[in-house]
Amino acid sequence: MLDAGKKNILGILVNAMDYEAAVSFVIRAAQERQNATVASEAIHAVMMGVLDREHQYRLNHFSLILPDAQGVRWGLNLLHRARLRDRVYGPNLTLAILTAAQEKGLPVYFYGSNPPTIVNLRRNLAERFPVLRVAGMEPGKYRPLSGQEKDELAQRILDSGAAIVFVGLGCPRQEVWAYEYRNRLPMPIIAVGAAFTFMAGELRQAPLWMQNNGLEGVFRFCCEPRRLWRRYLLMSPAYVFLLTLQALGLKSFDTEGVEPAAELSYG
Repeated sequence: MLDAGKKNILGILVNAMDYEAAVSFVIRAAQERQNATVASEAIHAVMMGVLDREHQYRLNHFSLILPDAQGVRWGLNLLHRARLRDRVYGPNLTLAILTAAQEKGLPVYFYGSNPPTIVNLRRNLAERFPVLRVAGMEPGKYRPLSGQEKDELAQRILDSGAAIVFVGLGCPRQEVWAYEYRNRLPMPIIAVGAAFTFMAGELRQAPLWMQNNGLEGVFRFCCEPRRLWRRYLLMSPAYVFLLTLQALGLKSFDTEGVEPAAELSYG
């Protein structure tokens, strides 16, 4: 188990942590009914925090920001000698948490994605995790929620008896959601990116050799070029450039951010 604490990557505080330590943290928080916010962040998600000081503040107030991408793991190893042998990939982290939750009898709640994906996700989870206690599932609305809607959503999750909430609204909506609900829900909130779609069998994952060599972005770009071109053709080169400046000591990045002036109320 490796947990070397939070490290500064372009002003974003990323945990130098492996799967075992991350799962242990989440399960302990769930058992103790403690609020916690967790996200595995790829390069584009880190860059969103670099480019938006309010979002930087949100990310840097998460309990755990984990290195979802090989590029983020390499950054931790380069700048901070973290010696991480693997990234903490969001879909794999989700499966690991679900396995532990099933073993411990901890109910889980899924919020996000769309109705057809939720149907497929429910079916596949029942096959893969036959005794997992699913407290509830509901699709996201992908629009701002009113104050009353936010209260009702939080109450539904509380009333379900859930001990862990998985949120799949896409970046940065899911991180905003986790940040804004962190004090409403006494349980870990896990922002999981495309994990819902992968687990529902609707989106192919890159071959393992591509994942291990930092080429997952190439695979996903080829699958969804219109949606992802900015992410991989603009954000990734910018990340490499800024990381090089930080490694050479030519630029430093503070971690303060700016506290959000208002809630965005994504749902």
